[in-house]
Amino acid sequence: MQTATATGGGLKRLTAEQVQRYRRDGAVWPIPVMPAQEARALRGKLEAFEQAHPEAAKTILRHKPHLILTWIADLVRHPAILDAVEDVLGPDVLCWSANFFIKDAHTPNYVSWHQDSTYWGLSEPEVMTAWVALSVSSIPSGCMRFIPGSHHDQVPHKDTFADNNLLTRGQEIAVEVDESKAQYMPLQPGEMSLHHVRLFHDSRPNETDDRRIGLAIRYIPTRIKQISGYVDGATLVRGVDRFKNFEAEPRPAFDMAPDALAFQQASVERSKTILYRGAEKVRH
Repeated sequence: MQTATATGGGLKRLTAEQVQRYRRDGAVWPIPVMPAQEARALRGKLEAFEQAHPEAAKTILRHKPHLILTWIADLVRHPAILDAVEDVLGPDVLCWSANFFIKDAHTPNYVSWHQDSTYWGLSEPEVMTAWVALSVSSIPSGCMRFIPGSHHDQVPHKDTFADNNLLTRGQEIAVEVDESKAQYMPLQPGEMSLHHVRLFHDSRPNETDDRRIGLAIRYIPTRIKQISGYVDGATLVRGVDRFKNFEAEPRPAFDMAPDALAFQQASVERSKTILYRGAEKVRH
């Protein structure tokens, strides 16, 4: 299949059909990012970090690890990812956040039906998540599933703070979700999916003998603002930031650099204020 670039459409990574599918359904997959062996090497770095820093990893991997670890700083700037993001969001792009979603083998962790946009406080819904697989993400291992075309409106949510829910507030959609329409998005290591910030999506527990590991990277056009009333930060990863709506976040000089750790910790506290505003409890 020819890309739209080859046919004069000006796209860098996606085909015109893929862009149309993203606009229509709210998601597109699988999109190759890197060879499987490269993804496995990144998984090795992740697991070496977990082994070396078991306590710190619990926080760092859940909130902007690209501010701490150089190889993740490189990953959120990966040209294959950014070319696809640019095909939808345009040439000026910020990485607003990133976090790992890891389900260990045979564990009950899950993600409830939700829309990412519910508590983020961003000024418009032109926000994209690139979900990059570092392991096999299959139906048995709890890959993401979604409701096609569910991304056009924001719906009410309720907080559960359920113990095994991987979301910040255990939030779940408070209207009926027709699961008969759900589609699964399986990925191989080195592939990614793209989904819209308002897409209805969830994932089930991992029933396999291996971990399911994915990095969710949230990208926004530079024109978007944080409208919660709190200061927010983001990383310019492509183009030019003419708006300066977010505090600029630096690339770490080396892994676990003390100044990067301090900056990331301040970012964690700031994000908690935004994500948990109005909540009766906070998940630590």
